[in-house]
Amino acid sequence: MALEDAKNQVDTAFTRAELRGLAYENAFAGAPSFLRRRYSKDLAGVDLAITGVPFDQAVTNRPGTRFGPRAIREAATLQAFDAPYGWGYDPLSEMSIVDYGDLAFDYAHTASFPDRVTTHIATILGAGVGVITLGGDHFITQPILRAMADRHGPVALIHFDAHSDTWADDDMSRIDHGTFLYKALKLGYVAPETTVSVGIRTDNPDTCGVHILDAPFVHQAGVEETVARIKAVVGERPCYISFDIDCLDPAFAPGTGTPVWGGLASWQAAALLRGLAGINMVGGDVVEVSPPYDPTGVTAIAGAHVATELVALYGYTRRKG
Repeated sequence: MALEDAKNQVDTAFTRAELRGLAYENAFAGAPSFLRRRYSKDLAGVDLAITGVPFDQAVTNRPGTRFGPRAIREAATLQAFDAPYGWGYDPLSEMSIVDYGDLAFDYAHTASFPDRVTTHIATILGAGVGVITLGGDHFITQPILRAMADRHGPVALIHFDAHSDTWADDDMSRIDHGTFLYKALKLGYVAPETTVSVGIRTDNPDTCGVHILDAPFVHQAGVEETVARIKAVVGERPCYISFDIDCLDPAFAPGTGTPVWGGLASWQAAALLRGLAGINMVGGDVVEVSPPYDPTGVTAIAGAHVATELVALYGYTRRKG
């Protein structure tokens, strides 16, 4: 497809024949899929699936993250016309990528939700396909990590957030966005010695052995030193990246449940994610985009860019072999 096709092409989320390549249709038109990829449940020949988990159970303050996947997809439709800037390659042309759609679950049977998430992600992984997930509150990462650990063993984790999410909670049946990492560590889904939390700026006396590179560290040490520290922690272990959008300062992402000032700027997040090229990435997510609290849409735009960087990172890992 080329730019001149915009006068004839529309709704490529359904009509595009090829799974690779850039997309061209009028930016203001067309069905919104992530990066205008084709919606498909057929994983044959697919390298990477994008999926949504529209869930918010008990965010600290402002609900609405169930609308995050929809808003991120809409924002991402504007990013499909060019390769992600600064990577030196085009993951959209090198990988076969589909939008796998959203997880289906019964909102009235909340207790069944974690197993649904794990099964959903495990189905994609079982087809030999990578997965990037659009959330949803941060609880969704816990059952995703279960599926990742079932396939890879305990994974390294790069956790971008304003909060450590390691508050003690030994009731493993509780569904809580603020304790996902505590439980993932206790259940053995991730290894604490290869887990690093970046951008933290709220107190928690027990970090459960997780390496902390808080927001002041990032601001003072800079991107290059922060990337070096992260890579030293995760090493060559299969690595998952979870990006809570409130890692960004509210000036860059006001539409989230628990905004905290002093966070990362969008340029810092972009530079950090690109600096991570070379890690052994096996999956990732962006969570806690809550569009009802951001009429400008800037938070969804940030979420869409984070997800696109995760796509590029995953593709870079595949290029390494």
